[in-house]
Amino acid sequence: MKFLAIIPARYGSTRFPGKPLADIGGKLMIKRVYEQCSKVFNDVYVATDDQRILDAVENFGGRAVLTSTEHPNGTSRVLEAMYKIETLYGEKCECVINVQGDEPFIEPTQIRELISCFENNKSGKTPETQVATLAKKFLPGEDIFNPNTPKVVFGKDGAALYFSRSAIPFVRDREKESWASDYPFFRHIGLYGYRREALVKIAALEPTPLESAESLEQLRWLENGIRIVVAETSFESHSIDTPGDIELLKLKGVI
Repeated sequence: MKFLAIIPARYGSTRFPGKPLADIGGKLMIKRVYEQCSKVFNDVYVATDDQRILDAVENFGGRAVLTSTEHPNGTSRVLEAMYKIETLYGEKCECVINVQGDEPFIEPTQIRELISCFENNKSGKTPETQVATLAKKFLPGEDIFNPNTPKVVFGKDGAALYFSRSAIPFVRDREKESWASDYPFFRHIGLYGYRREALVKIAALEPTPLESAESLEQLRWLENGIRIVVAETSFESHSIDTPGDIELLKLKGVI
């Protein structure tokens, strides 16, 4: 199966302008993400809306394409990048892996866990995976009620049933303080893989009521019947949203 890794990287982040070019322990954030992806894939590209990021990527020997500044979400940016890469480099793919540009410490094993969602369909015994993503079980003491941390529930076949900012499921007849010890809750990690035809389809979908209510784009896909398979990972996610996150990771010894 032919995989293509695309790293969306916007310059104009509201909370952290120029984030992809931030120095993370002496190395550009975008370079760290690129290097981690390159441990798994031969074909890795950055999709950016800013010439400064494109120049930085090419300066360290990476490959990048310029995309529009008008994309409503990262999915449409990834689709535009895929089309450009196919046209410019002839890199036709079966699956696209979307690795966020603010995940400088993503583990190659996490990416391989995502890939396994597509390779496990080869027997034909399970429905074809259209979209894949990751989830990590909450540890004791972690806050399952934080609305800034999306949660996911999935079935025995690994297919996502729902994503929410609320703690799901609701554990009946138990005090909320004991929920996390009474039931396994899973944090959604925003690493995605798309079968090519599924990416084309979901990028054309209109916003949906559940998506608008929760402000979670993946609910648009579920509401339209897209099958999202969830792989469980044991690795932490260290995404960086603000300059303060860098300092926090330094205190934790990650950097």
